[in-house]
Amino acid sequence: MSKLDGKVAVVTGATSGMALATARLFAAEGAHVFITGRRKEKLDEAVAAIGRNVTAVQADSGNLDDLARLAETVREQQGRVDVLFASAGVGSVSEPLGSVTPESFDAVVGVNFRGTLFTVQHLLPLMSDGASIILNGTTSANKGIPGAGVYSASKAALRSLARTWAAEVKDRGIRVNVLSPGSIDTALFASVTPEFRKQIESLIPLGRLGTSEEIAAAALFLASADSSFVDGVDLVVDGGFAQV
Repeated sequence: MSKLDGKVAVVTGATSGMALATARLFAAEGAHVFITGRRKEKLDEAVAAIGRNVTAVQADSGNLDDLARLAETVREQQGRVDVLFASAGVGSVSEPLGSVTPESFDAVVGVNFRGTLFTVQHLLPLMSDGASIILNGTTSANKGIPGAGVYSASKAALRSLARTWAAEVKDRGIRVNVLSPGSIDTALFASVTPEFRKQIESLIPLGRLGTSEEIAAAALFLASADSSFVDGVDLVVDGGFAQV
């Protein structure tokens, strides 16, 4: 039997990379998956890539009206949520303190922190007892990476939220965890020089970048009954980068 057979999942920001791989795996494991993204053409491509058991909702996670529409769509079509992977995020790792502007700060915090909070708030009334909430973190939240201050802080906030929310929803048996990827071989690394890529890989004990599919497998663990006694944790998937 599939690990998410008959479940209803929501994956935000799922038009590419790790979130798309996760949505594809959730659907393959039997879930009906709602995915979001800001651009319709990218959503259409994601639906085609997933292939089955998927509904696309055009939505910006930083827009509360869009989040309300997402929740209403899920309520009308499925009536509940069993798994939420709040994955939508933006940010830069090349914005040192002196370059931060109010506009760039608001853009990052508005999606990563504010958007994640209100995504969970809007969908919480639809969450079934025993459901799983997964917040998309990052290893840079625990590292002093120059130029990543706002991005890292916005993700570090999610670690605090997971602890608080796990305590708040414990009576319903809802689990809240953070999934923190390290350096993953997504489109971001397609544009870097071979020298920079080698430099990053040299810092990872396993000697390579991770894959989107490896992040998806970790998300499936947190989404499924395999992690039924895992709550309030930060699951780091980084090849040892922030651990060794």
